[in-house]
Amino acid sequence: MNWQSDTNASETSEALTHFAPTLERWYDHHRRDLPWRHTTDPYRIWLSEIILQQTRVAQGMPYYLRFVEAYPTLSDLALADEQALLRLWQGLGYYSRARNLHQTAKYIHSELNGLFPTTYLALLALKGIGTYTAAAVASFAYGERVPVVDGNVYRVLARVFGVDEDIMSTGAKKTFAALAARLMAHAVDPATYNQAIMEFGAIQCTPVAPDCLICPVQQQCVACQTGRQRELPVKKKKAAVRDRFFHYLVFCTQHNGEAVVAMHERTGRDIWQNLHEFYLIETDEPKADFRDLDLDKPLNDLVEQGVLTTSPVASNQLLSHQRIKAFFYRIDLPESVKNDLPEGYSWYTRQQISHLPKPVLIADYFEKGLG
Repeated sequence: MNWQSDTNASETSEALTHFAPTLERWYDHHRRDLPWRHTTDPYRIWLSEIILQQTRVAQGMPYYLRFVEAYPTLSDLALADEQALLRLWQGLGYYSRARNLHQTAKYIHSELNGLFPTTYLALLALKGIGTYTAAAVASFAYGERVPVVDGNVYRVLARVFGVDEDIMSTGAKKTFAALAARLMAHAVDPATYNQAIMEFGAIQCTPVAPDCLICPVQQQCVACQTGRQRELPVKKKKAAVRDRFFHYLVFCTQHNGEAVVAMHERTGRDIWQNLHEFYLIETDEPKADFRDLDLDKPLNDLVEQGVLTTSPVASNQLLSHQRIKAFFYRIDLPESVKNDLPEGYSWYTRQQISHLPKPVLIADYFEKGLG
């Protein structure tokens, strides 16, 4: 029973009509108690949605609570120091989310007199807010009848209504948007329905082992009736993961009797923009030995004046389409050469480093491997 098919048209029409109210009733009994569900403040709803992009609720909850404590209002976030904000974001990944969050808060604060836009279309005009987030804020904060469509929603709709188009294709996005709009028309309350379908996908119609036995839409679900739960939704294979090999030279010395470490801020359009790291040499393949690294003469001269004090420490981090294999080489330098650092690098005390925004693997090494 595909919702677009003329076959069993009466069944399809009934399914479309009753789907939203059924999920709203299910939601009343099964919803999780989450802090952003107790407010219609658009700032806090927006903050939660940005944090939960690419992040599970269990992981995102502590970040949300810390952000609300540090920046209880949009104006507080707009006036925040970016380094402090990125430090608070550390561990969530996809740091462009944090930078866009900050830029948009500053824009609303300065250009819109601190007033959050109140409509879906106005929200779409803001940096870092796409169709899903705009729909979530518009419906949860203002009751606008606009459907959310995210990964959970794709999965639920594909299974229940038998949509077998590749969810990554442009055509499928239009198909799901049209279906979502038809279903929303029958919702009693747009905010409740949007929360319900996302919650349903998160805890009932899960990617693996959906709980079909006690599903309230089991009888109308195409996937359940035809045994296609594993096949739907259809999604093309993910892009191949790229391996990258990072070799960090961790220069250490003493300054006025205090230990200091050389770091710099990453720039450009690569990963970890605006985060701090040690001196990096990236290679296309792993290197068996520190001496295999291709050091230019000034760098080699600096290294020669130091002492490799520990065995290399290895660390891994998996990003969306990249696998980082990092090696850390601690090099203790005499205080007499502390002014010979490569351009762009500065000395930081341990206390200063603890407050800098850093990639997770740098933070882990600082906490466990720096000694």
